[in-house]
Amino acid sequence: MVISGRVPLLLLMGLAAVVLRPASGTVVLWLFGVAILVGIDLLLTPKPAAVGITRRQPGTVRLGDPATAGLALVNTGTRALRLQVRDAWQPSAGATDNRHRLRLAPGDDHRLTTPLLPRRRGDLRAYGVTIRSWGPLGLAARQKTYDVPGSVRALPPFESRKHLPSRLARLRDLDGRAAIRVRGQGTEFDSLREYVRGDDVRSIDWRASARTPHVVVRTWQPERDRRVVIVLDTSRTSAGRVARAAGADDAEGMPRLDAAMDAALLLGALASRAGDRIDFLAGDRRVRARQRVHGVRDVAARLQEQMADLDPVLVEADWDALAGAVQGFGRQRALVVLLTALEPSAIADGLLPVLPVLTRHHRVVVASVRDPELNRLATPSDAATADDVYGAAAAEHELERRARMRDVLARLGVDVVDADAAQLPPALADHYLHLKAQGLL
Repeated sequence: MVISGRVPLLLLMGLAAVVLRPASGTVVLWLFGVAILVGIDLLLTPKPAAVGITRRQPGTVRLGDPATAGLALVNTGTRALRLQVRDAWQPSAGATDNRHRLRLAPGDDHRLTTPLLPRRRGDLRAYGVTIRSWGPLGLAARQKTYDVPGSVRALPPFESRKHLPSRLARLRDLDGRAAIRVRGQGTEFDSLREYVRGDDVRSIDWRASARTPHVVVRTWQPERDRRVVIVLDTSRTSAGRVARAAGADDAEGMPRLDAAMDAALLLGALASRAGDRIDFLAGDRRVRARQRVHGVRDVAARLQEQMADLDPVLVEADWDALAGAVQGFGRQRALVVLLTALEPSAIADGLLPVLPVLTRHHRVVVASVRDPELNRLATPSDAATADDVYGAAAAEHELERRARMRDVLARLGVDVVDADAAQLPPALADHYLHLKAQGLL
């Protein structure tokens, strides 16, 4: 049972009766009268069970995009209902304006909507629907909460999608759909055409030129149908929060894992448009997600589905297991992109021992989300305090360790792409296009 604010007002009105007749019996009589009214109102209140509830599922949205949860209510009883309805969701679903007042005549139905703004990836669930049915006097109500299952699936936002058109334009230049043709190690023969000034003389086909009155050159296009294996590290290093870019007004920053996902989505979308096959792997001590996504029209959407439920796990990565999972995709040479933090101690203890196995068969790229705070700390202002100086020394030491680790990886034949959260996706895409142009995949 629930009482309304009218009950305290009725009790306060009893003060007038006490003033007119100051006696203890007056107080008792007034309290008894209010209790009788509340009891009668409660007896006349229809039960919430007379309301039939069905839910319209919000579906799937990108993180940060609005969604709408819908409820359909129908009065299955024979009496009119005065209702308050609360559609409760977990806090990260961002439900607002989820309390509704309405009247339902017998047999009537009504649809309610609750705006949602997800603040976390994954499946965000409804807690329940609370129905409060008020009596005719508005003094008391019957209340019950029903479990009406509902969820909204929040996918990674793919903010780097804005970089895709410019990279696709460069890709068209590379693969021959535009006027430009390239030549490099591992590229495929495309066609013959007449020589023009500026062409590489090494592209001249002397045998074909001898049969025509003009000098003829060969045109080339990058190889297609290559394999790209994207490995997403979900271990403890992915839980750290970093600013999106140097000087960004972002107090909380974003998890490294989310920034790495954004880079993986852009690379996957670009590589699929280039005709390459995409394999996706995510894990830490064990494999959390594994998917072959080639042959799919929208590779980015499939990757978003795989990434939606991934969260950082506070354990060290088992790179032996992850490398084994990469080899499980096949022995064919591939571009293996390891999206992990360039943390010297974690790489030295876990990743370095397995790199020779990967580099023996594949082209390996380590893509890391850099924390711009290190560069800011390493350059203290003129009015720096002693704490600032010590912080700058520690930051400089860490930057030197990262530089030495990049040198070690380079000596092992591993490419390193290290950039801020906002710059890593386009930087990784540019590196992929560079390898594509050079025929190094």
